[in-house]
Amino acid sequence: MDFSTSRESLELYKLIVLYMLNRVDFPLTQSQISEFILEQGYTNYLVLQQSLSQLAETGLVQTHSTLNRTVLVITEEGKNTLGYFENQISDAIKQDIHSYFKEHSLKLRDQVSVASNYYKSTSGDYEALLTARDRNTTLVEIRLSVPTAELADSICNNWTKKNQEVYETLTRMLF
Repeated sequence: MDFSTSRESLELYKLIVLYMLNRVDFPLTQSQISEFILEQGYTNYLVLQQSLSQLAETGLVQTHSTLNRTVLVITEEGKNTLGYFENQISDAIKQDIHSYFKEHSLKLRDQVSVASNYYKSTSGDYEALLTARDRNTTLVEIRLSVPTAELADSICNNWTKKNQEVYETLTRMLF
């Protein structure tokens, strides 16, 4: 595919991102959007990053950094812009997006709603920060101090696998 970066091409990539964000009721990460667009071969990484940056600069999307990822949310201005120019996105691209969401919606939501990260604290220990969200509501946020990076890494990995079980246990024990 031709990776031209004409003004029209950049505008199309921005519209694709807006269209994607407008089709879900949860935020998407930059990497989730990139994965779809790059796998489809619509453009290359650098051009996509330029498009994402311009969307944020112009206020059509809001970005939020959460732990180790950046999520994007469409703004009202972004929705209005999409309403005016949505017809510039081909039906084939729209169908690609619909198919992608149909196949990956639960996985995409889980990736955004569950996060973990660890870092070395000023005391010399390691802190694992674990969160689970549902839409815009934080369900649980846990910070655990442990003596080694390996233990903190293990906790973060297990959180992605067992977060629902941990949440259910906490609510059952505390309510």
